[in-house]
Amino acid sequence: MARDEHRPEDLYTGPIDLPVPDTTEDETADSENIGISYDEQRYPARPKRLRPRDQFRGGSVRRIKTDPRTANGTNPSYVEWLVRQSMLKDADVLARQLAGQPAMWRNAYARPDARRAIATSDVWFTAYPLSLITRPGESFLAALGDEELWTAFERVGITAIHTGPVKRAGGIAGWRETPSVDGHFDRISTEIDPAFGTEEEFRALCDVADVHGGSVIDDIVPGHTGKGADFRLAEMGFKDYPGIYHMVEVLPEDWGLLPDVPEGVDSVNLDPATERELAERGYIIGALQRVIFYTPGVKETNWSATAPVIGPDGATRRWVYLHYFKQGQPSINWLDPTFAGMRLVIGDALHSLGELGTSALRLDANGFLGVEKSAEGLPAWSEGHPLSHAANHIIAGMVRKVGGFTFQELNLTIEDIRDTAAVGADLSYDFIARPGYHHALATGRTEFLRLALTTSLELGVQPVQLVHGLQNHDELTYELVHWATRHGDDLYRFRGEEITGPELAELVRAELTEVLTGAAEYNRVFTQNGIACTTTSLIAATRGVARLDDITDADVPVIRDAHLLLCAYNAWQPGVFALSGWDLVGMLTLPSEQVTDLVAAGDTRWIERGAHDLLDVDPGATRSAAGMPRGRALYGPLPAQLEDPGSFATRLAGILDLRRRYGIATASQVDIPEVAHPGMLVLVHRLDDGDAEAPAPMQVTVLNFSAEPTDGTVRSDQLVPHSTVVDAASGDTVGRVDDLRSFSVSLPAYGALFLMLEPDEPDAG
Repeated sequence: MARDEHRPEDLYTGPIDLPVPDTTEDETADSENIGISYDEQRYPARPKRLRPRDQFRGGSVRRIKTDPRTANGTNPSYVEWLVRQSMLKDADVLARQLAGQPAMWRNAYARPDARRAIATSDVWFTAYPLSLITRPGESFLAALGDEELWTAFERVGITAIHTGPVKRAGGIAGWRETPSVDGHFDRISTEIDPAFGTEEEFRALCDVADVHGGSVIDDIVPGHTGKGADFRLAEMGFKDYPGIYHMVEVLPEDWGLLPDVPEGVDSVNLDPATERELAERGYIIGALQRVIFYTPGVKETNWSATAPVIGPDGATRRWVYLHYFKQGQPSINWLDPTFAGMRLVIGDALHSLGELGTSALRLDANGFLGVEKSAEGLPAWSEGHPLSHAANHIIAGMVRKVGGFTFQELNLTIEDIRDTAAVGADLSYDFIARPGYHHALATGRTEFLRLALTTSLELGVQPVQLVHGLQNHDELTYELVHWATRHGDDLYRFRGEEITGPELAELVRAELTEVLTGAAEYNRVFTQNGIACTTTSLIAATRGVARLDDITDADVPVIRDAHLLLCAYNAWQPGVFALSGWDLVGMLTLPSEQVTDLVAAGDTRWIERGAHDLLDVDPGATRSAAGMPRGRALYGPLPAQLEDPGSFATRLAGILDLRRRYGIATASQVDIPEVAHPGMLVLVHRLDDGDAEAPAPMQVTVLNFSAEPTDGTVRSDQLVPHSTVVDAASGDTVGRVDDLRSFSVSLPAYGALFLMLEPDEPDAG
């Protein structure tokens, strides 16, 4: 759930010329039948005649440099201008075009299907638009559609690109757009941001991906928008727009309760006392279960008050609105009588799938779609709410109905992930074991990781349901919500003692913080959520490196080995494997002085988002086109790596080849046994494609998270005695399973083995 703080000023392209609407066109025209399903033909994603009219994207609007007219609700032209670019309006047009079409009934949609989703794409590249170095004058989306890039991805084994958010985001102030406050997760439009490319380039990317057997994954944000046209219309009290948000109009006689809004800003966060007073007077439901991104004096509650806003009816209003994240991210109300918020989100999803040609969508921070007043004195019910489950069911069902799939970024308890996934998203991001494998590398002990994995199996979440990721644009999240919240009174056996869930979470957090940031100032704590680092800078810290400048060429091989161990852990188990450009080139964190302005407000994650050049298209570039400073890459660009048999990318290709050859992505995990050495981890799988009744080969992943060579014994009741144990990479026989259902292994430092069990052939007689 950790998210981008804001788009840096030097990355903002400046005020954007906005359209003044031409009202002469009939928005309901051009309804034609759809004769094929999304699965039958996604590319081009939609014939042009079936897309929402271009009047919303500049094809039939006039554009002017400036407009001196009044920018408030008393000006009908301003109101109509906002309506014409609002997401709700676009969603309504798209919905009317798709309603009643036969293509809407050709796919099963009721239940999630992780294995179907994985069959579409099982190894993902997670892009970050602001950090990719492109050819001079080339857009981010054009760079992602480069044939050379997809050829390299195909050689590595990557089958999908997750683009990250590329639609317009931020807000509107008067007649001008304002920058994103959250790395484009504060969406205000279905239009592609020109800073990243065009819709035509997005569709071309989908075409190229398809040629190479891949696909493209987009984002939707079902929990909030930015402060764009939809929010400005909501503030005016215009038609259905207030129904989009969880916002409450405060009567003028109670405006004295609200904080003054200084000149130059449009809202102020409420302090806890004001939050309590408004709750007692029945305006709002009060404090929520937690304040995400809590910062004293900046965000002390989840509620903010707007400045006075005049509407088309001449009335001046002030509102208090909910925002789980930043003030610029007003929360969507999924149970308003207008269902305006639901319409907006579904329209955004259908635009990505139907217009752009994506095959899947990430549901960003989708666990916060329902809030409800609790009993007196208790915080409002805001996590694990049944409405969140229902809303996710609707979103994911609609996406499946048109042939796509979804995955969710839900950092709540294992039970919440299980329950939401029962009817909602097809896949979930692996917040369960991600801190565990980092902790294993940091300490050289796998006990907490094994506890997380066994707990997940016991509570009904199989790894095939998860997206196992290395670095992405967010911090290494170590909130450990499962242990710290719902299981606060439970006891766990850890390091020979009984320990409560919160004590366990605090111990793991403390050890991660000490190892990764204690002597390594190049990694930084991010608020209360985790640690800002890259995978290679994390490994460097576990190796005791005090300064990144101390890393020489002689240090790279051992860092690469540890990095490949983490790849093997994530790839040699069921589910999706995901990695970023920072992983592929071995990026280190940026010196904080290079991003001083960006980290000044506390968002330390900018140090991990250095610009990188995957194809060596601009060796002299010191920044990305968006302005991010170039970081130090230990491994280098992909073309050179793929010519080197010992490089990170080439060895990763070998790991992914085994993954695909034996079908482990859709297997079933059946055991995480105890280990003979504290640094070992053993995962036992049936390569059954989810059919527990069918005979299936057994596979064993054995990993060494310690920096020393290890000898140990693998034992599991799932192993068949007298089976031959074969190293799948080399074809060598490792040993035989004895009558105690065990065998011995030897691993080098940071070693990894992909082992297949071959049962004894029955006697011919």
